[in-house]
This record gives sequence, C-alpha cells and structure tokens, in this order.
Amino acid sequence: MRIALGISYSGSAYQGWQSQLSGKTVQDKLELALSRFAVQPVRVMCAGRTDAGVHALMQVVHFDTPLQREAASWVRGTNAFLPADIAVQWAQPVSDEFHSRASAVARRYAYVVLESPVRPSVEAGRVGWVYRQLDGMAMRQAASALIGEHDFSSFRAAQCQAKSPVKTMNAITITQRAGTGSRYWRFEFEANAFLHHMIRNIMGCLLAIGQGAHPPEWLAEVVVARRRDVAAPTFSPDGLYFLGPVYEQRHGLPSRTAAYDWLP
Repeated sequence: MRIALGISYSGSAYQGWQSQLSGKTVQDKLELALSRFAVQPVRVMCAGRTDAGVHALMQVVHFDTPLQREAASWVRGTNAFLPADIAVQWAQPVSDEFHSRASAVARRYAYVVLESPVRPSVEAGRVGWVYRQLDGMAMRQAASALIGEHDFSSFRAAQCQAKSPVKTMNAITITQRAGTGSRYWRFEFEANAFLHHMIRNIMGCLLAIGQGAHPPEWLAEVVVARRRDVAAPTFSPDGLYFLGPVYEQRHGLPSRTAAYDWLP
C-alpha cells in the first residue's frame, strides 16, 4: 500500500528537509517517528526539499508499506513520536502511480516579511525583516518580468543540481497588511519547479527594488544576464514557507492544511 502524508513544520531547529548524518533534519525526525509507529523501517519521498530555517505548511510525502492501518491512525500514531514543531496533518492511501515529487504539476511558496524600524521578536525566524520602507508598486512591476518560461540562472545557487535552469513561473502575488508603525508583506510564488535558492535570490532582488536600490526594469536585465553575480544577495530563509505542491484533482489529495489559516 502507498500512503501520502501532508506534513507541516517549523524549520527553525532543523538543518533543512533532507536526511543528514547528524539526524537533525525534518526527514530524519519524520522517518524515525514513522518507523517507531510502524515498528519497521520507513523511508519517505518528499514533494520538495526545504533549506535550513525554512518552514512548511503542507509538505507532501509518500511511502510504501505492507501494513493496513486507518488513515487517522497514521496521523495520530506518527504524531505521538514527532517533536512539537512537526506534525502530520493528514494521511491518505494513493495509487501506486502517485509520486509526491514527480506527480506535482506546480509548487507554491510564500515569504512573509516585516517592514519595521525595529527587528522582529516574537516572530523571529518566522518572518523576514527590512527596516526601510518598501514600494509595493515597484516590486509588482518588477515581478511581472518573471512570469512565464525563463532561464533562471541568475537566481540559481552554485550547488544547484537541477538538470535545467529553465522553469515556468505561473504567478507572483504581493500583498501587505498594515500595522502600528510597521507592515507585513506577503510574497507568494507558484511555478512548475524551483531551482536551489531561486526564491531567496529573487526575494533579494525584489526587496532591493522595493527599497529603491534599483528601478523595476533592472529585474528583467538580471534575468537576461543569466549570471548569478549580477543579482542581489540571497535573502535570509526567515519567513519562507513551502505552501505545498499542486496535484491533478484525480489524486484526490487536500490542497491546504489548518496551518494555512494563521499565516499573515
């Protein structure tokens, strides 16, 4: 039987998603919990790896098992062995053709950024931070240059293992919520796939434009250059959330979890 799980986690305490010898990754903690619940080794495949410090509202994984358990049992049983900052949100049997990574037709991320003269405190690690005022119109104008199919080499980390830098950006939305002396910005990205550090590097450019360091037209020039050294520095992982993969409706999987409801 193949089982799919929806996982939410705070990435602040972990060295990213992918398993490492240290055991201090989300994958390591999840596989350990599943193995303890199943009383046999369990290995999972995820929809998209996340870096150290990056959070997830709906990471999706799948694994194969000979065990016959109710879906709710996989949720409650696995959560009993997980740390408090990782939780299985749902479980569902899927067909053998389903693959958490290969079956995804798109992936979604959100960045939450605090614009404030004072650094974050209770939201530390959960929001990015800029102290200069951001120009939303300029950032939206710049972001339009990224929509569609492009070679995103200018936003690609040196250690990226993707076979091709060509990806299709489906949508970028930028919204804001005003507070007392501060503003929270939400940047949401959807693409067929992302390169390593691609969103963090795009964010560095958008924020540079938003703070007036470059005009909106500069981002199109960065794309055309296809060189990492012409773009802005990589932005902090603080405030970056993997919203989850997008699957065809025929798989019948949830498109969101309760974790979505609190995010600004």
